[in-house]
Amino acid sequence: MRVLKSLNLRGWLLMGTAACGVVLAGAIATLGSSASAGASLEERKLPMKFGWVACEPNCRGWVSAVGIITADTPKDFDDFARGRQLGGATVVLDSSGGSVNDAITLGRRFRNLGLLTTVGITQQGTRPAVASEAYCESMCVFLLLAGKKRYVPEAAHVRVHQIWMGDRADDAKAASYSAQDLMIVERDIGRLAKYTFDMGGAGDLLSLALNVPPWEDLHELDAAELKLTNLVTTDLVADVLPHVDVMAPAVAELAPKTQARFGEEQAQPAKSTKTAEAVVPTGGAATPAALPPK
Repeated sequence: MRVLKSLNLRGWLLMGTAACGVVLAGAIATLGSSASAGASLEERKLPMKFGWVACEPNCRGWVSAVGIITADTPKDFDDFARGRQLGGATVVLDSSGGSVNDAITLGRRFRNLGLLTTVGITQQGTRPAVASEAYCESMCVFLLLAGKKRYVPEAAHVRVHQIWMGDRADDAKAASYSAQDLMIVERDIGRLAKYTFDMGGAGDLLSLALNVPPWEDLHELDAAELKLTNLVTTDLVADVLPHVDVMAPAVAELAPKTQARFGEEQAQPAKSTKTAEAVVPTGGAATPAALPPK
């Protein structure tokens, strides 16, 4: 918070209106790209679900986390974790994002359990595996940051953007904003910044996200940016998923928006859709302000 206080009030107000918007708790998610399979895309539009993937005796197993982070997601995770020995386990993420404050709450749960994180799509079967072409967008990126060790496969898509107030996401440029809205923006930027630094992330992650307005395509982080932001802590999949098959697609459906990792030029991807509010059942009433920090 000391970093945030170093900026003057006028600077924060300008940032709130022109550079960034922050969601109310449980209100926002990004639906900004096509998934590698139709079924996975449909799951990513629904509230996040957790599943335990057992692969003994070959490996310990891992947690599959697919879908949008809603106001119910932290409780759903607590229910899932109850009675399980999850300490030090790996979470495999495939998510379009979701609520800022609920993602922060969930991320702190992950860190308290010493979980490891990566991006992928779980493939069930006689021998479970992980498909590496998956998507982690918007607030999912900050869940990824919660892992004590973090690995991103080359075929995965990690994308960031500004997070806007849900009831005005459809036409953010034309919408009007009150002083109360600006207060919420400033407060939640502070929460997100503190969380980022608590998790060991770099300020570059916030900077990259805050530079992409909701009416533009999401920015896909390349290999250099993944390391610059400290989202990646290891280049070895075995550090997070030992003895697990991680399958890269023969032909990627969606190439990175930036120059290919490791210097190889790839074709330009299809344009992603604009960011949008996700209208999903959460089981709870929306709140007009973000929740206080834990």
